[in-house]
Amino acid sequence: MSHAAPNPPSQSISRFSITHMDEIETVPCPCGSAKRAFADDPDQTATFHITEIHADSKAHYHKKLTEIYHIIEGDGEMELDGERFPIRPGSTIMIKPFCKHRAIGKLKVIIVPIPAFDPADEWFD
Repeated sequence: MSHAAPNPPSQSISRFSITHMDEIETVPCPCGSAKRAFADDPDQTATFHITEIHADSKAHYHKKLTEIYHIIEGDGEMELDGERFPIRPGSTIMIKPFCKHRAIGKLKVIIVPIPAFDPADEWFD
C-alpha cells in the first residue's frame, strides 16, 4: 500500500523554523528579562520565551493571548486573579485571556504565548 505525501506548500512558505536560544538577544520585560523566539513568524502562531523573573513581576493580563508558563528554576508563587499558588521547577500553568497574573520570586520560566506575543496586548490596569 503506498501513501501519498500531502501537497507541499508554496516554496515561499516554510512549515518549520529552528532557532538557537543562545543566539537571541535578551530584552527587558515587566517580569525581568526575556529571550523571545519565533516573533518574526508571519503566521504569528505562537512564540517561545525563556524569562528570568528578577523580582516580583507586575500584575498584568492579556485580552487576546493565552500563556503557558513552565517553571525550570527557582521557587516562588504564581498570583492568578488575586490568589497565590506555590510553584517550583516542573510546575506548569495555563493562563487564559483576562486572568490577571504575576510571578513572585526569583525564577527562570519558559513561557509559550498563543497566539504569538504582542506587547500591545499587555494590560496593567
